[in-house]
Amino acid sequence: MPRTSARGGPQTRAKISAVATRLFLERGFDTVTVTEVAREAGVSAVTVFKHFPRKEDLLLDRQVDAVDLLRSAVRERAPDAGVLQSLRDMAFGLLDERHALSGLKDGSIPFYRTVVASPALVARAREIAYDLQQTLAGELEHDPAFDGDAPLLAAFFIAGYSTVLVETARRLVAGEAVDTVADDHRARLERLFDALGSGVAPQP
Repeated sequence: MPRTSARGGPQTRAKISAVATRLFLERGFDTVTVTEVAREAGVSAVTVFKHFPRKEDLLLDRQVDAVDLLRSAVRERAPDAGVLQSLRDMAFGLLDERHALSGLKDGSIPFYRTVVASPALVARAREIAYDLQQTLAGELEHDPAFDGDAPLLAAFFIAGYSTVLVETARRLVAGEAVDTVADDHRARLERLFDALGSGVAPQP
């Protein structure tokens, strides 16, 4: 009878991520090795790399979620809804939910401090932003209902959203009240979408 195992499944991935995050937040990203993460998680280093091709992705593990959100915003919007409105709904939905991708999730401050302290994580975060920009541009270019400048809108949206996210993180780390930061986050998103609507995105 073949042996079955959850070693390669989502539960294993989640466990590895949780263990890695705990170690990184406790000791700093650069001082923890993949071998230590694997040992703590009860798996091999090969299994770790199967789920996370790069060490940085053990902590920056929301890229798949972000890709899914961008694709859904383009592909699953209502027939009479423009792309910009759909992206706006997505962004404000993340804010209202206090989702991790809004930057406002409870308990995020140690995560931000860990990222800022590691040049490798900062560099990887920038690479992820570029990959997301390319994903969104590709979705827009293949969308028959979108007739704007796909690369330009994707570049401005990802850069603008990243700027809002970074400022939210900075203010939280500085000790500002969460509700105050959330209000500022909302105001910045409003300005971002006003600028996008006036510039690079055609209105339906």
